[in-house]
Amino acid sequence: MPVDTPGQARDLHTSGAVLLVACYELGHQPLSLASPLAVLRRAGYDPAAVDTSVGELTDEALRSARLIAIATPMHTALRLGVRVAERARSINPAATICFYGLYATLNAAYLLREHADALIGGEYEQALQALADALASAGALTMRNTPPGVRTHETLAQPILERLPFAQPARESLPAPRQYAHLVRGDAVVPAGYVEASRGCLHTCLHCPITPVYGGRFFVVPRAIVLDDIRAQVAQGVGHITFGDPDFLNGPGHSLAIARALHAEFPNVTFDATIKVEHILERREIIAELGQLGCAFVVAAVESLSEDVLRHLAKGHSRADVVETLDILSAAGIPMRPTFVAFTPWTTAADYLELLAFVADHDLIEHIDPVQYSIRLLVPPGSALLQAEDTVQWLGALDQAAFSYRWAHPDPRMDGLQRAVAALVESAARDNRPATDTFAGICALATETLGMPLPTAKACKRTPAQTHPQRPIPHLTEAWFC
Repeated sequence: MPVDTPGQARDLHTSGAVLLVACYELGHQPLSLASPLAVLRRAGYDPAAVDTSVGELTDEALRSARLIAIATPMHTALRLGVRVAERARSINPAATICFYGLYATLNAAYLLREHADALIGGEYEQALQALADALASAGALTMRNTPPGVRTHETLAQPILERLPFAQPARESLPAPRQYAHLVRGDAVVPAGYVEASRGCLHTCLHCPITPVYGGRFFVVPRAIVLDDIRAQVAQGVGHITFGDPDFLNGPGHSLAIARALHAEFPNVTFDATIKVEHILERREIIAELGQLGCAFVVAAVESLSEDVLRHLAKGHSRADVVETLDILSAAGIPMRPTFVAFTPWTTAADYLELLAFVADHDLIEHIDPVQYSIRLLVPPGSALLQAEDTVQWLGALDQAAFSYRWAHPDPRMDGLQRAVAALVESAARDNRPATDTFAGICALATETLGMPLPTAKACKRTPAQTHPQRPIPHLTEAWFC
């Protein structure tokens, strides 16, 4: 727990006494700052907020804070956030350091031992306010005043999983949207905004970090809150909205109503959404309407085409379902931008080559950010995969500092290929090479490393000049999904 130092300010309601820090959120303006900012201001606090991905976190901001809350919605954010915590502890040892978000819950034991005084997962805004209230009232956390939803060294509080009284996210003091990801559509490039119409997920895919925290539950954000947030971002120059829901069609009526309202008020503003393959199949009539309402693309967590891998991940779809989903989206005029977990303990050499062939045969090269071909299964400490019966057969030791269990592929060529593909993709991104060139390089690397040909003659044989899509494939300038 933090130790008081002489002159330490006691009033958390003074400007900057609460400091919110975000480190990385897929290149969009952090909702993990905007939402708690609004809730804390409603309660009478005056927090400072810094996004280290585009702005500077000064020593003075850290020194002035009594409560330093670090957003950890994803693995990359947590790794960067730990560096912030180390720096904060060095500069201001009396401050209370709290991590909040999905990955705070998953890595609770290590964070509390090494970096944090408190952790908040699940629906975090009200718990964060309650934490500030407790510190404002008593000066420090104890077992008796630690609020529900806040986990400490002494308490084992569970995440709050209930619909909360949301506030409209406060974005006016955050960096402008032009400093974040843009939508590229042909020659048009516009700033992209970000909202969430729901939180949590109905589904329980075993590799997903949402599963162990929400356990199949989800909560809608009130329509008025979402639409007001969109209006505020459009006023800041946004021309495209990303719906960051884990699955946009968990609540199809709610989501469709928001999409209709968005298009009615801002007919020139496009949007994208993440939608599960089985939801596209089940609700294909909604997909057709989404295309008419301005959906620029759909992100679908395909993850793999191997039936064995899909079973291990409990994805709930098959290779044939992916093919049908592509047809449904194509009929609606919506490109799919698939995501993959290209390397898992169960992915064979033949599976990887089949994935590359599938991408080429279905003219998806321009639809996929090359980093997707390098993604390796991440197994954080709280992962639902740890409960699977065969886990002991492939799981290695926990690397707590890396926030993941180690694992080695039974075929050493696959681990070597993953490292090589990751290096190739990083180099290609740095040099801004076309996706077609990068894809051809990955194909050559895979066939050479694995000593096997691609399963079809068509795959990877065309040159970039021969692979022009019929129309530009919309995409965001931020390609990293992990």
